[in-house]
Amino acid sequence: MVDAQFKNKLDDLLSVCRKNLRAVDEDLITRAFTLSLNAHKNDLRASGEPYFYHPYEVAMIVAKEIPLDDVSVASALLHDVVEDTTFDLKDIRAEFGGTVADIVDGATKITDIFRSHEVTQAESYRKLLLSMVNDVRVMLIKFADRLHNMRTLEYLPPEKQQRLARETLDIYAPFAHRFGLAKVKWELEDLSFKFLHRPEYDQIARQLKSRRREREHYIKKFVGPIEKRLDEEGVSFELEGRPKHLFSIYNKMVRRSKPLDEIYDLFAVRFILDTKDNNDCFLVYGVISEMNKPIPERFKDYISIPKKNGYQSIHTTVVGPGGKLVEVQIRTRAMHEIAEKGVAAHWMYKESKGSIDKELEQWVSWVREIFEQKNEDTPKELLESFKLNLYQDEIYVFTPKGDLRILPRNATPVDFAFEIHSNVGFHCIGAKVNGRIVPLNTLLRSGDQLEIITSKNQNPNPDWDKFVVTHKARAHIRRWIHEEERKRADVGKDIWDKKLKRHKLHFSEDDLLKVIHNARVENLQKFYIEIAEDRLDPDIFIEDMIVRPKTATEDGAKAEDETGSLFRKFITSARELTSGISLLGTTDNFLHQYAKCCNPIPGDEIVGFVTIGEGIKVHRKDCKNVISKRMAESERIVDVSWPLANAADFIVAIRVYGKDRSGLLSDVTHAISSYQNTNIRSVNIDSRASLFEGQIILFVKNTEHLSRVVDKIRRVPGILEVERFFG
Repeated sequence: MVDAQFKNKLDDLLSVCRKNLRAVDEDLITRAFTLSLNAHKNDLRASGEPYFYHPYEVAMIVAKEIPLDDVSVASALLHDVVEDTTFDLKDIRAEFGGTVADIVDGATKITDIFRSHEVTQAESYRKLLLSMVNDVRVMLIKFADRLHNMRTLEYLPPEKQQRLARETLDIYAPFAHRFGLAKVKWELEDLSFKFLHRPEYDQIARQLKSRRREREHYIKKFVGPIEKRLDEEGVSFELEGRPKHLFSIYNKMVRRSKPLDEIYDLFAVRFILDTKDNNDCFLVYGVISEMNKPIPERFKDYISIPKKNGYQSIHTTVVGPGGKLVEVQIRTRAMHEIAEKGVAAHWMYKESKGSIDKELEQWVSWVREIFEQKNEDTPKELLESFKLNLYQDEIYVFTPKGDLRILPRNATPVDFAFEIHSNVGFHCIGAKVNGRIVPLNTLLRSGDQLEIITSKNQNPNPDWDKFVVTHKARAHIRRWIHEEERKRADVGKDIWDKKLKRHKLHFSEDDLLKVIHNARVENLQKFYIEIAEDRLDPDIFIEDMIVRPKTATEDGAKAEDETGSLFRKFITSARELTSGISLLGTTDNFLHQYAKCCNPIPGDEIVGFVTIGEGIKVHRKDCKNVISKRMAESERIVDVSWPLANAADFIVAIRVYGKDRSGLLSDVTHAISSYQNTNIRSVNIDSRASLFEGQIILFVKNTEHLSRVVDKIRRVPGILEVERFFG
């Protein structure tokens, strides 16, 4: 039973609910009112009034200023019960059901966040707020809660006033803007401004008040002729003088370094049309522009292209009587409701039940977008429960200095590195999670503290693209890969063009495409990259194209025949030159190279391939670049052999697999260098889960030397497999 002194308050609340809500469960609201009143009956606010007045006023704001539904009103009445009284969540759930209990629980959790964290990064904590919420109504209640606290802030000590005002300006006001709650946002900003910059607030308020009559007189003079003309056109509308928000004026004065007199949009009006036809807005704009000179650069059409939060309106600035500038907004009543009440208006304006509202769906997608959460799944039953669950898949990690970073679930240290800065991501070589070095593909968990280890010599590993999950990391890595491929392709093309120029040859792109497609190379870029990285021998393709029949002019055919003839003569002389001699012998002096595509070393079975201008290239007999040519063009293949003695070092690559553990890489490199001081050229190691894979390039004398090194590596604990790598 409600005490007589509070009966009027309950009646007022129910009356507001009936006026603003589509449906009202009066029993639900009455029971919530009664429980809240009894729970807080012994508590007082800083002002000395009963504490119950606070949840009551919060419920009134939810019902009147950001109306959604009766569940929101009941939850607003109960939002402080679990936090401040002897009632717990089980009591709320038993009495009011799971939905109300979940909303109250969400509001309590948000309060706990601000009690335990110093707010240093507003955007991060806005995200953290949303992550705690499964139901959007929690946020609407928190906006109402904060709005009433700010309206009564003068009763708190100055230090607390400053803290709450800063918190409101940094977090709640921008977040209210995200939800499209314009009126709530503006009032929160002005109240925060009042307590953070009181002298400036009072000065602007005083100046505006002193000129209020002057402004009203001018606006009346401006709109009079327009009203008459619109009446003639049969346009039904409401004219609203737009109150200028003090914080907005202050920001413009600071940003433009101008006094209040020179802030030109202090004259502002809004036309709210009683129509459902958006074209009427443009009709009104045409009338106003015809009667007053418009400023073209100040025209904005948010009707054709709405803002992301659903805001629609026409904005324009015109030169009014006396040469003064007037800012004008034109919108329909439905647009006005959405502009003022945001997501609550989206809810209230839908007449269809149980179906998905496309406009509301777009708004939800926007919320996802602004927080960079890429999720293509569409919410199914938005109008039924309005649950968003937007951030159930986020984790919260910290920098070494304790700064908060929010990442998607399954994020890795590489994602974190790019989140810090693209240069940190590009040069990342390792990471410490909670003080321990971990592989770069380690999955992070909420609460982890990360330190990224960088090196100016490090570049992104293309394999990173396989495990990063953030759009930022993936975009940077792919952009780097594409840029590197382009650079390598340019190098390969330059090599190819120089070879053609040296031999005074020219082939069309079509002829080249036919040859590379026969060799199963995807495209020209891949072809040039393969050449640049010594995985393809350009001489083989040049020689293949020389002997390939071509349609040509008579002179061209003659030139081709002559070139082919010269080539055949060179092959014959080369075969005679190398017959019966060792490749590295000193008795015969001829040009030769080791093919980089297979990197032969003494002990490998080898063959020579005759090229034009570069002598003989030495390949392994099982090299993919010559094995297909051996039968068809055997005249180019020459027999070569290694000398009996040789002191040179040769490059070879090995691939190593094993179980990842601390110190493994150090043990492997020690095993290599311990055999005849074998030199290592480079190491590339990649860890995945509990396993690692790496490529090591080193210098060896011959196959026996390589075999001994491989054997030593196999003895290292944790190594599962070692094999020679040919690219």
